[in-house]
Amino acid sequence: MASPGALEPATGSVPGTKVELTVSCRNLLDMDTFSKSDPVVVLFVQGSGSSEWKEFGRTEVIDNTLNPDFVRKFVLDYYFEEKQNLRFDVYNVDSKSCSILKQDFLGQAFVALGEVIGSQRGRLERALTGVPGKRCGTILLLAEELSNCRDIVTMQLCANKLDKKDFFGKSDPFLVFYRSNEDGTFTICHKTEVVKNTLNPVWQPFTIPVRALCNGDYDRTVKIDVYDWDRDGSHDFIGEFATSYRELSRAQSQFTVYEVLNPRKKCKKKKYVNSGTVTLLSFSVESEFTFVDYIRGGTQLNFTVAIDFTASNGMPSHPTSLHYASPYQLSAYALALKAVGEIIQDYDSDKLFPAYGFGAKIPPDGKISHQFPLNNNMDNPSCAGIEGVLESYLQSLRTVQLYGPTNFAPVINQVAGTAAQVTDGSQYHVLLIITDGVISDMLQTKEAIVTASALPMSIIIVGVGPAEFEAMEELDGDEVRVSSRGRYAERDIVQFVPFRDYVDDSGNQVLSMARLAKDVLAEIPEQLLSYMKTRDIKPRRADPQ
Repeated sequence: MASPGALEPATGSVPGTKVELTVSCRNLLDMDTFSKSDPVVVLFVQGSGSSEWKEFGRTEVIDNTLNPDFVRKFVLDYYFEEKQNLRFDVYNVDSKSCSILKQDFLGQAFVALGEVIGSQRGRLERALTGVPGKRCGTILLLAEELSNCRDIVTMQLCANKLDKKDFFGKSDPFLVFYRSNEDGTFTICHKTEVVKNTLNPVWQPFTIPVRALCNGDYDRTVKIDVYDWDRDGSHDFIGEFATSYRELSRAQSQFTVYEVLNPRKKCKKKKYVNSGTVTLLSFSVESEFTFVDYIRGGTQLNFTVAIDFTASNGMPSHPTSLHYASPYQLSAYALALKAVGEIIQDYDSDKLFPAYGFGAKIPPDGKISHQFPLNNNMDNPSCAGIEGVLESYLQSLRTVQLYGPTNFAPVINQVAGTAAQVTDGSQYHVLLIITDGVISDMLQTKEAIVTASALPMSIIIVGVGPAEFEAMEELDGDEVRVSSRGRYAERDIVQFVPFRDYVDDSGNQVLSMARLAKDVLAEIPEQLLSYMKTRDIKPRRADPQ
């Protein structure tokens, strides 16, 4: 995901401003046999004084097109006094479950952020290279300085009597929003969902930052195109209309109707009136709070660890075991624990972390447990700091018998029970599950996740070892929300990653940990904000220094 982040500046540098980069591509290589490519752009940045490239973020994948206009932006800190090198890699996504490095490479471009900002109207076009003997097309970059406006808009629209575009049906309409630029061009800023087979669609309400809609200029033109969706990507243009943030905000107390006009039809047909109408049903504005606002206001992140002690990991004393503690390097379990824990512990004031194991027979009676405390203290399973968790984990390996099955639900319900005790926004819980294998209690786990989605809680699952983790992808609700017995999760609270995707080829464990931490923690701020928003919890005012 193209989440906001910062290029690494020289020590003491203060960013001059934040810059939003919009990315498009033209005439990409066609790698698919029966359709066009499904492109995604990955941005890498080069730290100041370093030759190493680090992934900064990704656009969304757009299916079946060689000329994508990506909605997801990259927001970068801009340092005037530094050369900030950027690399854009373009891939064709064949399988969303595979690592990006296993997808078809379509080309790349190297630019400096200053080049984009310094180009005419902040617009730069660069040829893509990197596929021998092929013309790879071009990448277009648009840079715009972000305003400090932090308002966010929620609106809902519907349409009436749109033109019929499908031969055997009606139309499958969707809206595309564009904000105008100073040079008269337009930048895409939002797409609604597609409503199938209707000329009178009602779209779901959606939220968009005011800065994305008009960059703080309330009179800037907002153009809205209406399209009929086609599976092959050749969406039919129905018509367009224009408005502005100021006009939309004035209309919030009344239904406002816009005529959808198709300029080509208007020229050809004398009796042409319009191609339908779009009505603004609702429009509201509220301040957009950030993750930092809540942390500054005193929200504590409570970190809990659950580690897989099933027999499929292998005997801990054997070098092939995933739990094997070599004198020279940490096990995959220990690496994943340190990578995530060392970042999260900065947001937890007491640095005491409950830590559990599951899937083992525990002394003295050898009963199977799926939530035993690593420190062997049932009354207080908390360990002092990440080092304390690691110490208890290694001690447990010497005292318990690895067994099975792989059950997640008990420990999820354990943390959910704690999270349910304080729901006022002052506490937020993050559960890290590290596992090697196929989940045994999938139905119970789904039910536990659906229940936990209504609580101040997120779940990170790191898969270690060579196993296939298709079931874990199902729990990660990025594409389809997790459901159980007809109930859907209120929020997406699960993030799953396979550890093997982050192992550095040179064996650099520090780099492997940094890559893993960045990806698995990327969704936590958004998940925390989604909980606060659904409960209308505003950040407390930070105490003055």
